[in-house]
Amino acid sequence: MATYKELLAQRAELEKQIAETRNQEVAAAIAQAKQLIAEYGLTAADCGFKLPNAGSAAGGKVRTPVAVKYRGPNGETWSGRGKAPNWLASLIAQGRDKNDFLVHRS
Repeated sequence: MATYKELLAQRAELEKQIAETRNQEVAAAIAQAKQLIAEYGLTAADCGFKLPNAGSAAGGKVRTPVAVKYRGPNGETWSGRGKAPNWLASLIAQGRDKNDFLVHRS
């Protein structure tokens, strides 16, 4: 019967072989896919891949930043959406009013 250390060594060797074999098979699959794409003149859209729209990060809606609604004494900012940040929560806990930190727009 094999010892614990021998089994660990066997596992390490098997994991190495698995990684090498996977890399070889992936490379072969990529080469085959490239060959088929070139042979049939396929595009990403033909293959069902969604392409990002020009000017967008992920092909969806373009996200615009939310305006700052609150500014802290040390320049911290918060849009007023979601959970209040720690800097504002601690100031409120000290008795300050959240409205004291509203950004006034002209």
